[in-house]
Amino acid sequence: MEYTKVKRIITNEKKKLYFKEYESNLDYVNDIEFNKINIYPELLKQKFIGFGGAVTESVAYSYSLLNEDNKNNLIKDYFSNDGLNYNFIRTHINSSDFSLSSYSYSNERDLSDFSIDHDKNMLIPMIKNIINENKNINILSTPWSPPEFMKSNNSMLNGGYLKEEYYSLYAEYLVRYINSYNDEGININYLNIQNELGASQIWESCLFTYENEYIFINKYLYPLLKKNNIDINLLCFDHNKDNIYDYAKNIFKLDKNNIIKGIGYHYYTGDHFNNINILSKLYKDKLLIHTEGCCGLSKFRKRRSIPNALIYAHDIIGDINNGCNAYIDWNILLNYKGGPNHTGNYCYSPVMLTKNNKSYKKNLAYYYIGHISKYIKNATVIEHSKYTSDLSVLSFINKDKTITIIILNESKKTLPYNIVINNKCVSGIINPYQIETLIIS
Repeated sequence: MEYTKVKRIITNEKKKLYFKEYESNLDYVNDIEFNKINIYPELLKQKFIGFGGAVTESVAYSYSLLNEDNKNNLIKDYFSNDGLNYNFIRTHINSSDFSLSSYSYSNERDLSDFSIDHDKNMLIPMIKNIINENKNINILSTPWSPPEFMKSNNSMLNGGYLKEEYYSLYAEYLVRYINSYNDEGININYLNIQNELGASQIWESCLFTYENEYIFINKYLYPLLKKNNIDINLLCFDHNKDNIYDYAKNIFKLDKNNIIKGIGYHYYTGDHFNNINILSKLYKDKLLIHTEGCCGLSKFRKRRSIPNALIYAHDIIGDINNGCNAYIDWNILLNYKGGPNHTGNYCYSPVMLTKNNKSYKKNLAYYYIGHISKYIKNATVIEHSKYTSDLSVLSFINKDKTITIIILNESKKTLPYNIVINNKCVSGIINPYQIETLIIS
């Protein structure tokens, strides 16, 4: 392929530039040795299947406060081709910490009262509006806790574990959830068995060992899914990536029939990019999906827009460079305080309501995410090399053979670069904390 044209898209908070576009050309290389970023379109890595964010009850409630025009605009800002091009959402089975209250779909031991009516108030209408905007949306559902009567501590909160006597009933419970949502026209494509299965939280939580999770999936859930002709991608783990390797090697050793299609993981304990890289090489047939990450709790500083945005972009680029197949953010919309929820663990989101709840503001993180998600379509990650660790670089080749390159300057210095591809070059300078996307065609 003969590459000749370059579109540069720049976001720089200090200069008030957001997705600012420039046109330039590729020129033939003349003995360039320094400040190089080499792009290798023939060296293919993993397929990348998409970006997304979570639609929790807190999100749906915040969304319900907007007028119809702003509701439509918000969904387009995230899920349209002109927006962030999201094609995933993650939602919760029963309540989560980002619900207005704690609830389950049943409190009877025969599930005779099972109902998803609670979700029909706000959650399901918002999901339906997203589907109307993007018919190709993928939905990943995750429980934070089984109903309280199934648990060792008789509470959806504070950890505990699923009693073995309820494994069969809980499998039926999850199948009823999937079928009930399907009756509403919502197809659940991916299912994680338990959110943060190694953490006993003050909110909805439940503990699983890898043996417990595998037994539940293999002996109870998977056979019932097959019996009900439900085709769904089962994921495991859904916890922080510092411990992902040990968990994966143990559960995939048990999963000889390849029932578990991938592993979900979270951001909160730091980079650990090598762990993602290890899994991508050892388990090439498994999906690696980042299912949750945000600037939450101690990292939540509303007025630190650049550090907040850098946290997102640094993690996205690092994960994808090391084998991640999809990246899902946490709440897509919260109020100006970072809530509401029933636990008070407020956090930052890329879009937040204004104080009067009548409109919303796009935070800088929205644009930093968009510099990657907006320009990646049917893409495969490709190899690159770079001259300095101050720059984070990510490169894709898209289905139409265009190449997308993302450059993030994480330093306080203005840095030059020479991007070299197929013996042609485009040169530039990237300012401190600036992110830019180059589309080579």
